[in-house]
Amino acid sequence: MASKVVPSSAQQTVKRELTVLTMSDHDIMNQIYATHVHGDEKFDVDSLFILVENILKRSTLIVDNVALGAQVHFENLEDKTPKASFEPPLCTLKKISSEMQCKAPGEEIAHKTTMSILNKLSSYSWDAKAVLTLAAFALEYGDFWVVAQLYPSDQLAKSLGNLKQVPVLSSRQCLQKNQKALVELNNLIKVTLEVIECIFELEKLSIYDIKDVPALSIAMDRIPVDVYWAIITVVACASKMCDLTSNVDHMQELSPFANKLNVVLNILKMQIKLCKHQIEALEFHRRIKKLLQTPTEVKEVFKALIYAKDDIQPLIDGSTHRTVSIDVLKKKNVLLFISGLDISNDEISILKPIHDALRKEDQYKIVWIPIVERWNDDMRKKFEIQRSKMPWYIVQYFSPIAGIRFIKQDWHFKNKPVIVVMNPQGKVECPNAIHMIQVWGMKAFPFTSTVEEALSNGRDWMGSIVTGINPNVHNWIKGEKFIFFYGGKDNEWVQQFTKRAKALAIDPVIKEARISIELLCVGKGSKGEDDHSILGHFWNRLDSFFFSKAYKKTEEDAVTHEINKLLSYKNGSGWVVLCKGSIVVASGHGASILKVLEEFDKWKEQVRVKGFEVSFKHHHDKLLHTERQCCRVDIPLVAGKIPENMKCPECPRVMETFVSFKCCHVDGAINGLHLH
Repeated sequence: MASKVVPSSAQQTVKRELTVLTMSDHDIMNQIYATHVHGDEKFDVDSLFILVENILKRSTLIVDNVALGAQVHFENLEDKTPKASFEPPLCTLKKISSEMQCKAPGEEIAHKTTMSILNKLSSYSWDAKAVLTLAAFALEYGDFWVVAQLYPSDQLAKSLGNLKQVPVLSSRQCLQKNQKALVELNNLIKVTLEVIECIFELEKLSIYDIKDVPALSIAMDRIPVDVYWAIITVVACASKMCDLTSNVDHMQELSPFANKLNVVLNILKMQIKLCKHQIEALEFHRRIKKLLQTPTEVKEVFKALIYAKDDIQPLIDGSTHRTVSIDVLKKKNVLLFISGLDISNDEISILKPIHDALRKEDQYKIVWIPIVERWNDDMRKKFEIQRSKMPWYIVQYFSPIAGIRFIKQDWHFKNKPVIVVMNPQGKVECPNAIHMIQVWGMKAFPFTSTVEEALSNGRDWMGSIVTGINPNVHNWIKGEKFIFFYGGKDNEWVQQFTKRAKALAIDPVIKEARISIELLCVGKGSKGEDDHSILGHFWNRLDSFFFSKAYKKTEEDAVTHEINKLLSYKNGSGWVVLCKGSIVVASGHGASILKVLEEFDKWKEQVRVKGFEVSFKHHHDKLLHTERQCCRVDIPLVAGKIPENMKCPECPRVMETFVSFKCCHVDGAINGLHLH
């Protein structure tokens, strides 16, 4: 049996050395976090960094002059000034410096030295650890090159220079021999300084909440790892400087550290750029909110919302296809029609009668604002097609609009159209008038939240929902007839209900009481064929009514309760709404309403005494106490804000919430929030 070969300690060390520079961020974090105490010892880290910058920028310029023969004038440098009260932590710097001095070359030794430094600086913040280490190096590096400059002319400098071995590095022969190594060292010091500058910049950006600036969270999570690479690079630079002044043959190799640190620097720069972009969007969002809280002129609000600074573009007049100045909006009431490019003809048609009516009112203007994250040729073609269908004003701005974040967050734009109504001062009169326009049309003019509230509180709301789904409905409502609106996915139930309702309408008791009953199966055409457009029209209007009224109420009223009940029937096998004219008498699941009709013999005598309306409702309420079905309410997520909770339409409990997704080509609903 072959004996097992055990690697020698030297072989194990080599293996570890090869892995130090390829350690994952996770592995580094595991090692360095054990050295960190969350005490964050306080001292003026900004002032120390200012001194380090001053030293290293001048020192590296000296080296550029000496090694490359560059002629850089130091008077072009502007030194920053630390606080007058700043006292450098000299003892700490000397302790760190002693850790780095005269270390043998090698990645593993550099790693061990770095860990030792981190242990000594355990109670400092991560940026302070990096600056203290760089400051300890700057103390030696700056001192060396100051002495090297004075060496030829100053006796004290000569003596110090001999101790520091300045002649070994600064003589012409040695400079020629070590020029490449010296330039490499100098460049790496510059990169290290730049990395720590980036870390400082990120720390300054950390005043923002990571919820508002998501990129900041990722960047801040990486800082301990970035600090590790900055410190280990400083340690390697110190080792290299020692090798150069000692004139040894085997020197610290810097290129692996340079490669790694350049990657770190690029990532930091990219993160800072992304953070600044998000902060800029956040600050703009705050400015827009402030502008809307203290409005002065609608044109100025519109300009700030749409265009980047100093990039104001004209509008397109959809009726003439000519460009016009945004001054046409000055001192006007403006309806901002906001949508993506996938807007349907039906959604555009909602506004056309409004536009036609408002043309007589010069004080009202409609403007389409297309929301596009990234424009390309296909998007432009789609834009041209859509704008050709619109007779109102159009924003043609082939860059993401300035207020896209505000529109999504504050006006709850979720790819479905919204209509924001502003008065001439730029104050929002209604955050989304599309629901009231879809339900009431010009009856909702001037489309303010006050008008919407008044309309949605009326008892005759059902008339607005069913308008247009059948040519006879208007006359039925006008004649205050009883109307059964019904439908469902179970054709057998639909047929049974139709048969029972027709029988009820011609019953002698009903005829004797001169009660007129009409039937309308929603989703059926005049010849009894399926008509999905009618069905979609009905449910879409009901959804709009829900968002126009139901979710705004803190306490549920009778109308809201009926709307919620109707929405809970949308996916049922059968449902019925009984109206007298446009006022709802009763609504319910198909099974319970059908049973009321089947049991007409039990309550028909009450019709003679109390009337059809009261008798029907009374018998239906009795059945509901014994037969109750599970409720489900589907609300399109794209339509606007979703209520935090909703009471069950059938009982007093608050419904549980489940999120699901669907694509229903029948009624046009795309995404849904199912409230069970």
